[in-house]
Amino acid sequence: MNFFKSFHSEISAIVNTLSASGDLPEGLDTSRVTCEPPRDASHGDVATNAAMVLCKPAKMKPRDLADKLAPKIAEIDHVVSVDVAGPGFINVKLANDFWYARLKDVLKAGTNWGDSDMGAGQSVNVEYVSANPTGPMHVGHGRGAVVGDALALLLSKAGYDVTKEYYINDAGAQVDVLARSAYLRYLEAHGQAIEIPEGLYPGDYLVGVGEKLKETYGDKWLNAEESDYLEEIKTFAINAMMDLIRDDLAALGVTHDVFSSEKALVENGGVDAAIKYLEDRGLIYTGVLEPPKGKTPEDWEPRPQLLFKASEFGDDVDRPLKKSDGSGTYFASDIAYHFDKFKRGSDQLIDVMGADHGGYVKRMKAAVKAMSDGKADLDIKLAQMVNLLENGEPVKMSKRAGTFITLREVIDKVGKDVVRFIMLTRKNDAQLEFDFAKVKEQSKDNPVFYVQYAHARCHSVFRKAEEEFEGIDLSVENLMNADLSHLTDESELAVMRFMAEWPRMVEAAAKEHEPHRITYFLYDLASEFHSLWNKGTGDVSLRFLHADNPDLTKARLALLKAVSLVIASGLLVLGVEPVKELR
Repeated sequence: MNFFKSFHSEISAIVNTLSASGDLPEGLDTSRVTCEPPRDASHGDVATNAAMVLCKPAKMKPRDLADKLAPKIAEIDHVVSVDVAGPGFINVKLANDFWYARLKDVLKAGTNWGDSDMGAGQSVNVEYVSANPTGPMHVGHGRGAVVGDALALLLSKAGYDVTKEYYINDAGAQVDVLARSAYLRYLEAHGQAIEIPEGLYPGDYLVGVGEKLKETYGDKWLNAEESDYLEEIKTFAINAMMDLIRDDLAALGVTHDVFSSEKALVENGGVDAAIKYLEDRGLIYTGVLEPPKGKTPEDWEPRPQLLFKASEFGDDVDRPLKKSDGSGTYFASDIAYHFDKFKRGSDQLIDVMGADHGGYVKRMKAAVKAMSDGKADLDIKLAQMVNLLENGEPVKMSKRAGTFITLREVIDKVGKDVVRFIMLTRKNDAQLEFDFAKVKEQSKDNPVFYVQYAHARCHSVFRKAEEEFEGIDLSVENLMNADLSHLTDESELAVMRFMAEWPRMVEAAAKEHEPHRITYFLYDLASEFHSLWNKGTGDVSLRFLHADNPDLTKARLALLKAVSLVIASGLLVLGVEPVKELR
């Protein structure tokens, strides 16, 4: 239950009633009215800008309209006070019974608390990772993987029908380089001394591929021409790299529903079909582009090219679809691929890409708008760099990869849950520092520890309760019957208020495609809980277990159970396993 949304409905009904009675003009649009937590918690529980956004169409001063709305808002169930502040903001205070009811909602829903029907089953395709199949993934790929996977989980919780997709770039020049590199390792497996020239992949990860090639083909390719071995070894190496990538993704807890091949798309005529589709709509022509910015005439050789009218759909310039040799550009393949996703039934497309693809955003948005006749929407999330540190110092490169630290090395060092959580502690387009020493700290400065510690603390009380109260029933069914009126301390109520905001947070984060908001919410909830815990350290009456007061104990255990469920619900959206005990 997103109670802020319910409150919005209540205010809309009040506006309609006042319009029907002639106190307000008819037809007032309340879609811009917001109901949200006040910036200052001391102002109340709900703040609305209704008077501010409706004053102009109502032809009233904001304060006068607020004074007209306030008495009606005061009649809403559980409202104990309404205050008109400043130029016309309306702040509402709710009764404790309201928060007790929300706590029971949490207990009843369990980790499904926050589930929403906002998406109404709309099909969303989230494409992420899509690393070139030329080697193991680096930590930058890992950030994109976590952002995409958490976003997919978040959208599913918000009621969307999500397809998680990986696009295999297996048709470009980079896979030819892979095949040549693998061939050298094949020769090495046969005992030949090799030297890896500049431009090929030097990483040790191809040693095993060379050995498997030897096992599979024997000496078949030892003296072969490149034209004879290239295609077969390329297919073999791509499959080996995709197995490696899938294995690394599995270690990160990431799975995809669909793997799409660029090579298959091209060979099946997908690129030609997409170009023809645009051509039939008059969106392609042969022309000469202006020289790129920063180029002098000597650097530029103008030539006729097949161009897509990208500038008609929001791009800066029109874009070429064919190279000088007549083959399709990368952009042409990408148009075909997104056309294919749209034809499969997704009119909401999300791509998670590396920050180096920033120049691709406008052209791809233009292409999607053109090929879907404006029916599809494309959101591109750029994942910025991750700086790996150890006590503030840059981490040295990996021998296995040759040029970078592999994602698998990071996972093996700190665990998948730490990697996933830390990757979401910053917005995707902000650079991230990942310090191995910091993520192992057991302190408030380590957000993953701080949140997991709150969850583990709840379960430590459950264990202590089982030790001290023989036969105690900690089931949700029993705790649902607790008399919550015993929970009157402001710290207890603050925790309840914060848990009640979780459904709103799910919807807001899903709407904006921002899974990092979930880590922020969890950290703040953990902070509220730790504050309550620490208060009980100095005030015995605020401790959770009281042998002489079973009703109070039961109420506080109900609160703890709810806290653990909301934290677990949030961690599951992040793809992180909630822990019951820290080691």
